[in-house]
Amino acid sequence: MLAEPPPSLRYASPRASTTAAPEGRSAGYWRRLLPVLAVLAVVTRLPSFRHPLWNPDEGYLAVQARILADGGSLYETVVDRKPPLLPWLYELCFAVFGDDSLHPLKVLAVLAQLLTATTLAATARDRWGDRAGRTAGVLYLLVSIGLNPEDAQAATFEIFMLPFTAAAVYCAGRGRWTGAGLAVAGAFLAKQTGGAVLVPVLWLLWHGSPRRSPQRADLVRLALALVVPVLGAALLTDPSGFLFWTVTGSGAYATFTGSELHVLFRALANTALLCAACAGLIPPVVRVVRVARAAAVDLWLWLGASAVAVLAGFHFFGHYYLQLLPPLTLLAAAALQVLPRDRLATAVLTSAAACALFLAWGLLAPRPELAHAHRLAAQLQHRTAPEDRVLLWGMHPETYWLADRAPASRYLTAGLLTNYSGGRDGPQVGEKHAVAGAWPVLVTELRERPPALIVDDSRGKPYAPEYLPTLRRLLAGRYEPLPDQIDGAVLYVRSPGG
Repeated sequence: MLAEPPPSLRYASPRASTTAAPEGRSAGYWRRLLPVLAVLAVVTRLPSFRHPLWNPDEGYLAVQARILADGGSLYETVVDRKPPLLPWLYELCFAVFGDDSLHPLKVLAVLAQLLTATTLAATARDRWGDRAGRTAGVLYLLVSIGLNPEDAQAATFEIFMLPFTAAAVYCAGRGRWTGAGLAVAGAFLAKQTGGAVLVPVLWLLWHGSPRRSPQRADLVRLALALVVPVLGAALLTDPSGFLFWTVTGSGAYATFTGSELHVLFRALANTALLCAACAGLIPPVVRVVRVARAAAVDLWLWLGASAVAVLAGFHFFGHYYLQLLPPLTLLAAAALQVLPRDRLATAVLTSAAACALFLAWGLLAPRPELAHAHRLAAQLQHRTAPEDRVLLWGMHPETYWLADRAPASRYLTAGLLTNYSGGRDGPQVGEKHAVAGAWPVLVTELRERPPALIVDDSRGKPYAPEYLPTLRRLLAGRYEPLPDQIDGAVLYVRSPGG
């Protein structure tokens, strides 16, 4: 075994390059590679067009966008524990293409994946040559759908965060610190954990050039480019609300206690799925890790910081794992440069086979919860007028969007009022575990503008009204249940004296 990384694995800053084409590069590179990546991006995202939406996050964003388009304010008239970039993107698409379909967002998700793959290819090419660039771009798209389709195919936070994270490392590798700072800010504004990419960016700032220490101007450019967009987003919304909902207001959500076995099973299941998807990537990385542990340190830091981001909050939802794929893909591309050439073919074929299996899963898998949401939406349309407000007490805000009915509260799911959104149950679910101050706000909203219809969609879950005294009091005397249920969901209409 070699005592130090072979030359092909050592990091060489592109900043040291001359204007001449580096060794191993060929003319017409992008003209040949981009069509291949574009086809792969489209094929791997085909399942996303099969259903109107894939998970409640898409429904949440769609409802937020409608509220914002009607004059609402983020973190005031509608709230979520996420930064504003995705709600704004949904709002923009709805303004341009209409709000009755998510197809424009699905197309943008295809472009986001293509941009991520292209940026990873450019990074690998800068460092290790043409073949590494092709390897990184192709492998990333092949493994990008390696999770439950509800996690991998939804046009939500991680998909739009990843191009920013890839761009941050690419710009930092080239010494473009303004671009790197803007990319880190974009990643954070798409989802807070996107800020983890700042770790490899800072390492490159300190160690990625022969100077071994950054110039003050570089650090200032990076800091300003990062801070100004985040402050701008806070000022465009509500600064105190932005701080609360994106940083300080999630203490009960980000906790290890509650449903430990359930969360552990989810972590193991999603880890197993990702390992199956990355079966072609992991062996080469493991094989050369002893040789390469001192090479491409920024990529190892990126992978480690992304793993910490997956662990944050101890929920282990499948879509969290998408953040691991860009650094893992680059590490695999680097490892395959020093292994025998047949290992590259094995890695690509193995990844392609896994991709085919996940693609079939996405194209064939049923969506029973979506069918339930459609049935509920049909009842809401039948029993209310378009101008009526309704309250859905459940975890599927997409029903508001499917029914084209406005929510009666700024809280679009029961999770924000019970902590069930974290996948918790038992002792960690209830009124006392809600977001601070949420219940008084809900009571005021429902008394000032009583909803025409309330849907209890808890279906035996621990956030059912029977466990929540405040909700029981709101229902008692003012609403009465209808005799017919929809798959276990109970509909409450205003009582004559309510």
